[in-house]
Amino acid sequence: VLGELIEKFVSHLSESRTDCYFSTGNYKVMDADVKKESLSSVQQLGVEMTVRYGKYLNLLKEDAENDLCFVLMNSEKFLKQQQRTVVSSLCCLQERYAGYDWFVSTIFLIMLGDREKTLMFLQQFSHLLVSAFLWLPRLHLSIHLPVTTVEYGIHPVYFCSGHHIEMLLKAELPLVCSAFHMSGFTPSQICLQWITQCFWNYMDWSEICHYISICILLGPDYQIYMCISVFRHLQQDILKHTEA
Repeated sequence: VLGELIEKFVSHLSESRTDCYFSTGNYKVMDADVKKESLSSVQQLGVEMTVRYGKYLNLLKEDAENDLCFVLMNSEKFLKQQQRTVVSSLCCLQERYAGYDWFVSTIFLIMLGDREKTLMFLQQFSHLLVSAFLWLPRLHLSIHLPVTTVEYGIHPVYFCSGHHIEMLLKAELPLVCSAFHMSGFTPSQICLQWITQCFWNYMDWSEICHYISICILLGPDYQIYMCISVFRHLQQDILKHTEA
């Protein structure tokens, strides 16, 4: 039901010019057989973890691994059409996105392993502003960003969402903010980790689905509120650990 809801909602928005923040070219899905070997070692490991988790949740069938590889390769090629070439020694600015695409994996599970549905959704979703915040590889080396922003190698989620999280945390949860200050870590570092992984390994599957759907339906600022609410939930534990 959730898959159908966000699919119809995104399809509706992507047909409206006022809601399409990014313009993207036409992309034809590759019909060729995608071999797992063409993925990086990090991606291969991510595929194994995703399929294992999907089967544990009874969302995926036996042949899901090939379908997920197919989706990952196609989404990578699709995004590559919107990337610029940057000469840099930074690992994060090499041609390929350095990490694993947890957002694509999450949508693949929400769509019950249907590769056509997943790819159609991703292409439509990529037009919307919220895609810049939920789907981190979306803006990797992106032509939609100023060259100077790309060259710094810092994702907009870090200096947009991260900045607002810290501002809100200071106002809403001053004790948690002080605890972070004393620890030498910044809340935005932790939040970037959560957001990059779509809260995998931090929340239950139903909560991950809520996070994705709330941000899509209500807007990317809910990503910030979600992180603040997690800090509020963890406040007593954070303060206890600070004292210890």
